[in-house]
Amino acid sequence: MATDNPDNAPQGDIFDAVAAVESPLMPGRTLGELGQVVSVDKTLTGKIKVSLKLPMRSHELDDSLKEALRPHGRGADVDIEIMTDAEAAEMMKGLLGEGKPGIGEPGSSTRVVAISSGKGGVGKSSVASNLAVALKRAGKNVGVVDGDIWGFSIPRMLGVAEPPVMMGEKIVPPVAHGVKVMSMDYFVGDDKAVIWRGPMLHKAIEQFLKDVFWDDLDFLIVDMPPGTGDIAISMSQFLPRAQVVLVTTPQPTAQRVARRAALMAAEVDQEVIGVVENMSWFTGDDSKRYELFGSGGGQALAEELGVELMAQVPLVPAMGRGADEGAPVEIAAPGSEAAEAFAQLASAVEAKRPRIRTNPALVITN
Repeated sequence: MATDNPDNAPQGDIFDAVAAVESPLMPGRTLGELGQVVSVDKTLTGKIKVSLKLPMRSHELDDSLKEALRPHGRGADVDIEIMTDAEAAEMMKGLLGEGKPGIGEPGSSTRVVAISSGKGGVGKSSVASNLAVALKRAGKNVGVVDGDIWGFSIPRMLGVAEPPVMMGEKIVPPVAHGVKVMSMDYFVGDDKAVIWRGPMLHKAIEQFLKDVFWDDLDFLIVDMPPGTGDIAISMSQFLPRAQVVLVTTPQPTAQRVARRAALMAAEVDQEVIGVVENMSWFTGDDSKRYELFGSGGGQALAEELGVELMAQVPLVPAMGRGADEGAPVEIAAPGSEAAEAFAQLASAVEAKRPRIRTNPALVITN
């Protein structure tokens, strides 16, 4: 006879529940898929004992396990053994042995979206970080490269708590809100400045893309530096199929400067897929919209370039505070106009499939 008593849950069901928990270190992969579940046992008193072997401990995993095991018994004891460096390297070797092309290489299924602007101060990094979280909320596997080598801010905006770790020959990026994050911030002390020239910048970007274990990403969001200098050129070389989203504010001046980033994209044959207008308005306590920075800049830029105005992001005070506290707008101000704008942006970006590139040397003859 069927029963709803969790004490009678089959042990196989409990093992499956643990094996299905997503790895906090490698989103998109489960503990079972990674071979990290050693054993799952249940005592006569209904207590569950779980033994795992992991590369590192994670409080986020503890919470996920509790949630997964809640229907199956009277609490759980979790024993975690940390892998040796050799064991972690062997696990990575198995994952890398799948033979999939790297990001930016022919055949890669990862869509690269570069968030660009012609100038600083328009909220480009805020757009990049919140877009990444919105795509993750939509069920995608997402990573972010903080390409602003001098003005890195993405880790703080997303609340990254841990540095990257080396596993074998690969750098495994930290994860925040389900998004993998890579930044120069991890390698430069607070009391240091990045005083690098072209070749060193080029090498840093190459390492961010090729030496990091991004795994099976659906989207890689790149927070581009302002302007059209060395880093932008390097990015275009490593990521020739990147799609570009331009960020501007309602001001005509910002619109004119953002046009330069579009010209840069055209020069390196990258496709501009849309425009985001940031700081579009502020809604007061009287429910009226106040256009503090003018209006029309985003729409004018989109029309000039022949692309879609993908979203208008309003000023929300909680969004600014959240950026300082590592809380994306989905967490800082759920249900707000800004949260809805980023959900809309994520849908618009997902809908813009990459264009099919053709080789002019290939022709069809009768």
